[in-house]
Amino acid sequence: MSQKNPALAAKEFAAVVALDPNNIDAQANLGVLLFFQKDYAQAEPHLRKAVEQQPELTKIRALLGMCERNLGENDLARTDLQAVVDQLKEPSVRLEAGLELIELYTAAQELPKAAAVVEVLRAGAPTDPRILYAAYRIYSDLSGEALLDLSVAAPNSGQMHQAMAHELNRIGNTSGVIADLRKAIAIDPTLPGIHFELAEALRASSDLKLRAEAEQEYKLAVAANSRDEKAISRLGDIAVEKDDFDGATTYYKRALALVPGDADATLGLAHVYIEKDQSAAALPLLEPLVAADPTNVLAHYRLSTAYRKLKRPADAKREMDAYQKYKGIKEKLGAVYKDMRLENPQDEPDK
Repeated sequence: MSQKNPALAAKEFAAVVALDPNNIDAQANLGVLLFFQKDYAQAEPHLRKAVEQQPELTKIRALLGMCERNLGENDLARTDLQAVVDQLKEPSVRLEAGLELIELYTAAQELPKAAAVVEVLRAGAPTDPRILYAAYRIYSDLSGEALLDLSVAAPNSGQMHQAMAHELNRIGNTSGVIADLRKAIAIDPTLPGIHFELAEALRASSDLKLRAEAEQEYKLAVAANSRDEKAISRLGDIAVEKDDFDGATTYYKRALALVPGDADATLGLAHVYIEKDQSAAALPLLEPLVAADPTNVLAHYRLSTAYRKLKRPADAKREMDAYQKYKGIKEKLGAVYKDMRLENPQDEPDK
């Protein structure tokens, strides 16, 4: 067959099909050639014939589904694509088939099904921008849909105010976040995680009086859930701010006993050791942390400080270079967040 000349090859496969309509290879190859020539109307019957005779031809069925989509046969396209998308081995075909199926599900407002396909695609290509954008769009739509449902079903609930606080947090309206979380607590103080959320918002405030209220909310969070390692770790941070290093150590170790390797508690305890001139004790905490997450800006900074105090200048420079590198990346992301009117999370070290 003239495989380097698609038009001639198509004619040859067509001749074989005319003589033997049940020749699966010829039907499939002819359908594939016509598909990639964008002759969907001619490709569709050949692809269908091949699939009818051999349903396990997943790639051919995927091409059939995409062919049907281009011909406006959306119900057929959906049936064929959803049958094979998670079985496709060839990355490019899986991606194209998956994106087509996502569009079909999205158009039908079947967002959970679209989200499931996104996860299939992300497993094979976690950094592909087309997949990541599809994920962003679908999860944003799901979030908006859930918020609308909540506003209709329970407009005066604590959960509604909690959700409103999350939306306000996205645009950096800290005072609005605090106000809505206080309303949520007034309605239902037993909402899971509500005291921690309020504490985080208070701690992010520029008002020193409000910041001072955060400690009590963290304590309420721990009282409500004694295994809340994040709240316990934050109490350690507050103890450090008061130069209560012994108290901070107790909090951080308690958090690490609950969740070994917790990044916040690990960073906090390492910071205490460095401040107490016990930098050697900080290394077993920080070195695994940067190995597990090389993008952790604060971990690189503190590890550099520990190396410097231990008179290891080459190691200190390496970590400071890494700190500067990832700090620059985070600052660029911060500019993107600002353009999108999203709050930029702060991870600057205490210098």
